[in-house]
Amino acid sequence: MEVSDVLSTVSVQNVNGGEEGVEFLPVNNTKKVEKRGPRRWVVLLALLLGFLVISLTTGLLVWHFHYRNVQVQKVFNGYLRITNENFLDAYENSNSTEFANLASKVKEALALLYSRIPALGPYHRQSAVTAFRRLLSPSEGSVIAYYWSEFSIPQYLVEEAERAMAQERVITLPPRARALNNFELTSVVAFPADPRTIQTTQDNSCSFALHARGREPIRFSTPGFPDSPYPAHTRCQWTLRGDADHMLSLTFRSFDVAACKGSSSDHDLVTVYDSLSPVEPRALVELCGTYPPSYNLTFLSSQNVLLVTLVANTEQRHPGFEAMFFQLPRMSSCGESLQGKRGTFTSPFYPGHYPPNVNCTWEIQVPSNRNVKVIFKLFYLLEPNVPVGTCTKDYVEVNGEKYCGERSQFVVASQSNKITVRLHSDQSHTDTGFLAQYESYDSSDPCPGKFMCKTGRCIQKELRCDGWADCTDYSDELKCKCNSTYQFTCKNKFCKPLFWVCDNVNDCGDNSDEENCSCPAQNFKCANGKCLPQSQQCDGNDNCGDGSDEAKCDTVSVVTCTKNTYRCHNGLCLSKGNPECDGKKDCSDGSDEKDCDCGLRSFTRQARVVGGKDAEEGEWPWQVSLHAQGQGHVCGASLISPKWMVSAAHCYVDERGFSYSDPKKWTAFLGLHDQRERKGPGVQERGLKRIIRHASFNDFTFDYDIALLELEKPVEYSSTVRPICLPDTSHSFPTGKAIWVTGWGHTEEGDFCQSASPHPSPASPRCVPTDREVSGRTKCQPQASGFFPRGARPGLPEEPVQHGRFPAGSAAVILQKGEIRVINQTTCEKLLPQQITPRMMCVGYLSGGVDACQGDSGGPLSSVEADGRIFQAGVVSWGDGCAQRDKPGVYTRLPVFRDWIKEQTGV
Repeated sequence: MEVSDVLSTVSVQNVNGGEEGVEFLPVNNTKKVEKRGPRRWVVLLALLLGFLVISLTTGLLVWHFHYRNVQVQKVFNGYLRITNENFLDAYENSNSTEFANLASKVKEALALLYSRIPALGPYHRQSAVTAFRRLLSPSEGSVIAYYWSEFSIPQYLVEEAERAMAQERVITLPPRARALNNFELTSVVAFPADPRTIQTTQDNSCSFALHARGREPIRFSTPGFPDSPYPAHTRCQWTLRGDADHMLSLTFRSFDVAACKGSSSDHDLVTVYDSLSPVEPRALVELCGTYPPSYNLTFLSSQNVLLVTLVANTEQRHPGFEAMFFQLPRMSSCGESLQGKRGTFTSPFYPGHYPPNVNCTWEIQVPSNRNVKVIFKLFYLLEPNVPVGTCTKDYVEVNGEKYCGERSQFVVASQSNKITVRLHSDQSHTDTGFLAQYESYDSSDPCPGKFMCKTGRCIQKELRCDGWADCTDYSDELKCKCNSTYQFTCKNKFCKPLFWVCDNVNDCGDNSDEENCSCPAQNFKCANGKCLPQSQQCDGNDNCGDGSDEAKCDTVSVVTCTKNTYRCHNGLCLSKGNPECDGKKDCSDGSDEKDCDCGLRSFTRQARVVGGKDAEEGEWPWQVSLHAQGQGHVCGASLISPKWMVSAAHCYVDERGFSYSDPKKWTAFLGLHDQRERKGPGVQERGLKRIIRHASFNDFTFDYDIALLELEKPVEYSSTVRPICLPDTSHSFPTGKAIWVTGWGHTEEGDFCQSASPHPSPASPRCVPTDREVSGRTKCQPQASGFFPRGARPGLPEEPVQHGRFPAGSAAVILQKGEIRVINQTTCEKLLPQQITPRMMCVGYLSGGVDACQGDSGGPLSSVEADGRIFQAGVVSWGDGCAQRDKPGVYTRLPVFRDWIKEQTGV
């Protein structure tokens, strides 16, 4: 009988003696027989939780035994003071026995110190002493030791270890340290360092030790300079020393290393330390890239040592640097007492960098019946990684207020006849400091015959409420009553010229001059002022007619060709505006990035210059000076290829019995910076082979004012001679764009406007009203008006004269530069009715102040475009006077002539 077929009943005695019947179900229904347990989802959840607990436990164990104990290599650079050790000359030689013996004691003492610190002792691997230095005061009888220590520290202890190393300590030695008996160490401190910096102490192939003697300068340079580049991936260091009680002056005479980009590990870096150990808090400066020769790279030490390091991380080939240093007596004091009605004072060693760790005080006193004010003409106390307005490191303190950073000219006044100026610098980065003058003034009339800004600066009264902020705090433009005839009243109450309204530039600052000019909602405003539905922007079509609706789109597409679109060599046109030589391949055939060896300056840094008017040597390497026979500099030009230059046609019109159209009458000077140094290094002198004036040039209207000049012999490209980029016919230079004008023309219009010269005068980039300086630009005093081409006749004399001046009309000796901006073409035509053609463009400031002038004709308008490349926007042509209100300079519009230039030159 099958058990599954059984149905049975059993009797069970219960606790009360009774019986209960229990029925067993068939075995094939065992699910009904099972006792009900937890549901399946509960079981699954329990299993999942168990798995998670096991995983978490495993992870914690792995982290604890592996990741928590991951060893991180840390190197600390530091210094300490040996208080009971007299300095021996042999300590300067790291190969001497004396050096080795003292270094051994220092290393043993450091090991003892670390053994007492749980976060350091078990992980200390090695230490090395790199140098010893005598304290500046021999009476202190102490030696400074520079060292590095290497640790392999668990990741979780790194921060604690860094705090422990940065804490200044005194090493007290236990009795058992017999070898270190009577060996006292104080001021033991160290900071995290790049592990690569210790390689220079292990490999002496590029390690140099130099000691200055007397006042004779000592020169040194990177390996191979200047004939070959310094080695790639190298580590070099130069330890520079002077005698006790002296300080060092270091100057980089030439500096050219790989350009700065990204983090310090991505480029080559030169660092100067006010120490003999590469301790970051003692870094005076970090340098990379290329600097022009005139850039101020002079640094002072606070003591008799400096350390220069080069860490090369790239494969780029650069010549490196040449430097010199010498010693000078250590400053016994800093600052002085000044008396009198007026005077000048500067930070120590100005215009070199002031030393670190200095505190200077100037006590200034003027006659008792007067008040005193200090005018800071130049002010550079800029420190890296310090927030603007936070003067916690280097600063100047006057009247209890601290000033730091990079500031334009400002004034601090006192309510008495005394004032105190204090300069403080910490132990790290330094700057060029300040140039200041003090003056006494009558408190009842602080600016006789002038307007006083709230800053205390005095300006001409006519500059008040003229729409141009001559006071750095805008106080000359506040509370003005605008002249409705020619001024617009902004919502913020500033007065601006009516011509600035609706020119697509926010001149008011609150955009009120552009508000009523905007397009309706859901519309796009073209650069030419046309309003279009938003849907037509970036649709691949030139709906504006000037390409501005397609110029700033995220994607680049092929569109129907128009006069405003860029055409690739394969005939396809792009929606992108100004794509040529911007570092991005937009054309499928790559033609937009071909022939792009132009528009780049050799020097990546530009110097700070007084007033901002002097150009840097090599800053505009395409600028050419053209000298007519027996007349000196007459016109400018721009280099566009080894054999071709662009200039203004009006420079080559015969007159007064002189054949200006004869190429043999001209000499071109390329790479020229100072007109007195035409035979100087870097200058290339060339004769002209051909002069090609545009066939349509009109010497009455100055339409088509452009000429091409062919050199007799090609030039050689160098750091000071390079071509500028030519813009495509579709290239746009929008309204408001900042553009630079350069030349050796006149700096004051009055020199020629009041003369009997019947010829108009070209534009010079730094003409402004007298005593008017705005944003680092210089300008000339407007005089009589009149139409002037920008060519200078007669020019500068062939022979230089003294004092940097030429007798015939204040023409510039040093190449000048001025920043101006593109003016709306409609505005331009309104300002100069019946005079502006499509081949012309207005560039300048409608308030006047900055302009080209006589002698600048033919020179370039240089526009910095994408990727830092510079394109020529125009050619200096003519103007109505120089730098006058509502009379901007007029320039030949270069994109219009791009095809003509190609036809004539092949460039």
